Amino acid sequence: MERPTSDINRPDAHEEGKLYVVDSLNNLNKLNVCPDGSQHALDEEENSDGTGENTAGSNISNQCLFFVIFILTLIVSLALVSFVIFLIIQTRNELDQISSRLISEKKNIEDLKKMNKILLRHLNQSGIKE
Repeated sequence: MERPTSDINRPDAHEEGKLYVVDSLNNLNKLNVCPDGSQHALDEEENSDGTGENTAGSNISNQCLFFVIFILTLIVSLALVSFVIFLIIQTRNELDQISSRLISEKKNIEDLKKMNKILLRHLNQSGIKE
């Protein structure tokens, strides 16, 4: 019972096919998961000697970058909140001034109405009519 040569090479071909499928899936996963800029970082990780120096250094720099961006975001948020509080206080002060002016103008209008009534009574009593 001799095996044909295609049967002998078939298990190796099957293994190579499995490796090809796994590599293809890995490449597809990299394309779907990683944006264009991070693909270069993944290639560098694959090309490293396995010592982990490249990934450790990039991990530390990524953490530092994240920390700096986080602190800057907090500072900008604090500045914006402070500015909004300042604007609210200024608006309240302006509204208080406007309402006090309106109250004083209302008193002036009422005084003018009283004077108008007095003048009309005086004119009616003096007999000057149109």
